[in-house]
Amino acid sequence: MQYISFEKIIISYFLLINVIGFTMVLVDKYRSVHKKWRIRERSIFIIAILGGGIGVYCGMYLYKHKTNHKYFVWGIPAIIVLQIICVYYVVINW
Repeated sequence: MQYISFEKIIISYFLLINVIGFTMVLVDKYRSVHKKWRIRERSIFIIAILGGGIGVYCGMYLYKHKTNHKYFVWGIPAIIVLQIICVYYVVINW
């Protein structure tokens, strides 16, 4: 049986959640352009809070989606900064 380290699990989680966040912004942009059912803004924020903020942020600016909403322009970077501070604090005290 092969051992999977805790670090690999954490890195895999953050990669996956950021891909999900990035994809959610892409799908919402597509649905916006084609006048279809949209993804709730709250859902995008929840993914960002769960660790997908960088993916959401990259998707926002790559696809130019939600960049006119001040709560996205300021909120997503604020979430990212808070998460970086939390990760730094956890790593220092590990």
